Amino acid sequence: MQGAGITGLLLVGVVFMRQPRLLGARDAEPTFARDVAPILYANCTTCHRPGGLGPFSLLDYDSTVKNVSEMREAVSKGAMPPWHADGPHGVFRNDRRLSAADKETIIRWIDGGAKRGDLSELPRRPEYPTKWAIGEPDAIVSMPEEFHVPASGTIEYQYFSVPTGFTEDKWVQAIELKPGAREVVHHVIVYAKAPPPVASPTQASPPARPSGPRLFVTNPAHGMPKDAPRIDTLHAPPAQIGTIIGTTAPGTNVMEFAKGTALRLRAGTILTFQMHYTARGHEMHDRTSVGFRFAKEMPDEEVYASQFLNGSLLLPAGAKDVAVPSEIGVTQPIRLWGMLPHTHLRGTRWQYKLERPDGTSEVILDVPRYDFNWQTYYLFDKPLEIPAGGKITAMAWYDNSVGNKDNPDPGKDVRWGDQTWEEMQYTGFLYSVPSRRLKPASSQE
Repeated sequence: MQGAGITGLLLVGVVFMRQPRLLGARDAEPTFARDVAPILYANCTTCHRPGGLGPFSLLDYDSTVKNVSEMREAVSKGAMPPWHADGPHGVFRNDRRLSAADKETIIRWIDGGAKRGDLSELPRRPEYPTKWAIGEPDAIVSMPEEFHVPASGTIEYQYFSVPTGFTEDKWVQAIELKPGAREVVHHVIVYAKAPPPVASPTQASPPARPSGPRLFVTNPAHGMPKDAPRIDTLHAPPAQIGTIIGTTAPGTNVMEFAKGTALRLRAGTILTFQMHYTARGHEMHDRTSVGFRFAKEMPDEEVYASQFLNGSLLLPAGAKDVAVPSEIGVTQPIRLWGMLPHTHLRGTRWQYKLERPDGTSEVILDVPRYDFNWQTYYLFDKPLEIPAGGKITAMAWYDNSVGNKDNPDPGKDVRWGDQTWEEMQYTGFLYSVPSRRLKPASSQE
C-alpha cells in the first residue's frame, strides 16, 4: 500500500534469551566482545549488516565503533530498534525494543570509550541468507517483465498480473517480497485471486469456491458518512484483483504466520503486483518477486488477511490534531493475530479498542509515535479473542499544520489518495475463525 497491506512480516531482530551475568559483572566496564555484540547480534543485525536495510553494519567491532555517536542517540531516545507501540514486553511476538538493561549496557560502553575487549569472548556471528530472509523459498513468482523506472517525475501505480501455476492448494507459512531495484520501490502489495471453479458438462453452473468467511459488519460511527468505504476496498476493486496477501514497505518485508496457522493459496491462483515506484534521479529497471515457504502439513487454523478503513477522511488545511475514526464488527467469534496501522506523512498516532457486546472495552493496540518510515505489522504473541457482536474501533490522528516538518503542503485540504502527499486511514489485520478449525483440538488444550 503505500498503503499498507497485508502480510508482510517486517525485518526484525530475533530476541534470544541470554544467561544472567555473574555477580559483579554489572560494575565491570562493558566491552564490545563480551557485552555489546550479543545485544547487537540478537536485536540489530538483521538490518544492520552488509546488504541489509541499515546504513552501516553492526556485525564487527570496526564498523560499529565508527558509528557510536549515532548509536548512542538512537538507543537513548528509543529510536532504534524501531518500535512505536506502547505496552509491556511479551504482548507482541515481533517486539523489537531493547530491555532497559541492554540500553544501559550500550550507553555505558559508548561513554566508557567503546572498548573492543577480548575477541575470543565474541558470541557466534549470526549468518543471514544472501538472497531470501525466509531461506530458499519453495516457490518464487516474479513480475512477468521488467519495468522501466524513469529518472524523474511522478509514476502512477503499476499493476502486473501473473499466474502462480499452482495445480493444488498450497498452505503458506511465510511470505517475502524481494524488489529487483529496491532503491526506487517505495512499496509493493501482492494480491491473490483464485479462478472460479470450472463447470462440468452436466453442471449448468459450478458451485462457488469457498474463500475468506464473510464475518464482518460495519456501522457508521463517530460521525462517519454512511457511504464511506471502510472494508475490502483499497486502490482497486478487490473483485478484480483479489485479497492482499503480502507487502513490502519500509519496516515490513517478511510475514511468517504463527505456529499452527497458515494462509491458503488456491490452485490456479493469479497474483497481482501493485507497484509504487519513486524516481531517484537516474533510470532503473525493476522486476520484483515474491517467495513462499510452504507449511509442512495442514495447519490447525487457516489465517485470513483483511482490512478496514475510512475513505471519507478530510484534513483541513493547517489543522494540527485531526481525529479520523473507523471500525469493524464481527458476526461470529474470531481470533485476531495481528494489525497494521497505516497513514502517510501527516499521521501521528493510532489507538485501537475492542468493544464487547456486554459494554466493556479495552485498548488492544496503542501507537503514540506513528512513523510513516516504519510500517510495522504488530503481531500478538497470543491471539486476541473477539466475540460475536464485538467490534474493533480505530482512531488515527493527523497533523496537517506547518508544525509538521514532514507535511508536503500545510495549506492544502487533504483527502484519501494513493500518493504520499495524500492520506489514508487504513488498517490491515490477520484473523482466524475458531469454529472453522481444520484439525481437532487436542484434549490438553
